[in-house]
Amino acid sequence: MTTTAPRPTRTVLSPPPAARPARSPRRIAFSHTLSRWDFKLSPYLYISPFFILFAIVGLFPLVYTAWVSVHEWNLIGGQGDFVGFENFAFVLAQPQFWIALRNTFSIFLISAVPQVIAALLIAAVLDRNLRGKTFWRMGVLLPYVVAPVAVALIFSNMFGDQYGLINNMLGRLGLDPIGWHSEILPSHLAIATMVNFRWTGYTALILLAAMQAIPRDYYEAAMIDGAGIVRQFFSITIPQLRPTLIFVIVTSTIGGLQIFDEPRMYDQFGQGGASGQWMTITIYLYNLGWGQLNFGRAAAVAWLLFLIIVIVGLINLAITRSIASNDSPEKVLARAQRRAARKELAR
Repeated sequence: MTTTAPRPTRTVLSPPPAARPARSPRRIAFSHTLSRWDFKLSPYLYISPFFILFAIVGLFPLVYTAWVSVHEWNLIGGQGDFVGFENFAFVLAQPQFWIALRNTFSIFLISAVPQVIAALLIAAVLDRNLRGKTFWRMGVLLPYVVAPVAVALIFSNMFGDQYGLINNMLGRLGLDPIGWHSEILPSHLAIATMVNFRWTGYTALILLAAMQAIPRDYYEAAMIDGAGIVRQFFSITIPQLRPTLIFVIVTSTIGGLQIFDEPRMYDQFGQGGASGQWMTITIYLYNLGWGQLNFGRAAAVAWLLFLIIVIVGLINLAITRSIASNDSPEKVLARAQRRAARKELAR
């Protein structure tokens, strides 16, 4: 029997695949590019109206006032020569400027501090369960709706030196009349009363809205902890109102240092008193611009007032941040929970 040897296997090599042609780069459609631009630019377009309006009505007047303040600028003659800081030096050398600055700060302090304190108390009362809450909340806002000119005319007659209602009541009580228009401090007190009458209710509603956003769990935990109403107010309400208090104090500072309507309408002349008893910075600015027709010096006063407001606002911001107590509501809640747990264990 013969055997045949196996045939050797041949390896057939397949021809190498043909090289594929290089793919041309894919072109991005214009619509896709447009959608990418829309995704990136839309947020800026949404917020652009604010910045455009701010640039037109806020930034441009500020820069233009700075330009006017370094020039001789008359209402009739227009722009004059460049004088640098000469207008600022002239204003700072005038005794009337410092009298106006003193009056402005006096009226601001007499009005702003009691206003915030009274608004806090009113908001705390309105935050309770009262009957007719809507009626009381609308009632505290009514003085804000009254025109400032009407408020000034009414209060200027009430605080009249000879025939005013306040001096008439003091006379019936056997007290000497007060020179509400002739003396410095009484005139500041009368003007501050006008400001507080108009703005206390408005400030109270802002604080009330912030109080209603405070979680009620904090107050319940504080009651379990044995804290009374006063303790709750200073340990929970005030710390939780810190951002709103900062807003209220800063806006009150800006408005108080720019006060114009009330002192302007306090008498029939509108010059801040015969001896400048209640002449504020804004009245002094008005007298320079429209009385003496010197816009360069008036613009210098405006910029000085702007710098004063910025400095005082930063000081108020630093002070307000330290108002809140270190006894935060979270600590009060944790302490109340621990005390409740101990009571349960004792049982």
